[in-house]
Amino acid sequence: MVKFGRRKEKKDSHPKDPEGRMTLREHIVELRNRLLISVLAIVLGTVVGWIFYNHAFEFLTKPFVTSVAEMAKDAGQSKTPQLTFPGVGNALTFRIKISALFGLVLAAPVWLFQIWAFVAPGLHRSERKWAYIFSAIATPLFAAGIAVAYWTLPKGIEILLGFTPLDIQNLVELPDYLDFVLRTMLVFGVAFLIPLVVVLLNMVGVVPAAALGKFRPYIILVIFVFAAVATPSGDPFTMCLLAVPMCLLFFVAEIIARFNDRRKARRTDELLAD
Repeated sequence: MVKFGRRKEKKDSHPKDPEGRMTLREHIVELRNRLLISVLAIVLGTVVGWIFYNHAFEFLTKPFVTSVAEMAKDAGQSKTPQLTFPGVGNALTFRIKISALFGLVLAAPVWLFQIWAFVAPGLHRSERKWAYIFSAIATPLFAAGIAVAYWTLPKGIEILLGFTPLDIQNLVELPDYLDFVLRTMLVFGVAFLIPLVVVLLNMVGVVPAAALGKFRPYIILVIFVFAAVATPSGDPFTMCLLAVPMCLLFFVAEIIARFNDRRKARRTDELLAD
């Protein structure tokens, strides 16, 4: 007598790994799902950015408008700089780019969480702790760098546009202006994270506090050189507004490193005494 249904009794009964390890196929499936969620979140954010495009446009162009208003106060300024589109279809392309940028920023909590959820299971407990600490400190520092950049943009733009001769009309293409603004914000944001990296290197024993104090003058010189090279505007005002906060953050990082080295030294002495 033929018995049906016995072959599918244990068809899908694969015991799971007790340590939670996944096969390569399972990793690929999980990565695909998390990428899909991230892309959907960015697309939805882009739709929202398209709806609120005028507000985003006003936010990005406000530094330029402010700088032009300051230049207009000059009695000898006969022509004022203007933002322009270089072609017929560039207005649509620019709106799509702004909307996508808005969507990327708006969906950042979603895709950052997806990256963390994919990477975290492979980290040790101590590595997760350092990752949490880095994220908690890096986020406000990066945001502070962007805020400082946005605050300095009007003065930097005014200085650069001030080199335009009085009888020349300065027409600034909006795509180039957007790249300039985004590069400035990114440089300031990343620069504000450098002292945090110094502290982390000290905590893992790579950079001792004594070395930071010994090479402090050279580090300050490197900071000013970095600020001069990295700032898109290149004017001394913007350079100093990037270099001075970096120097202050470096001093804070050095103080934290010294406390950390003293703590390590005391712990070593206690272990040797036992």
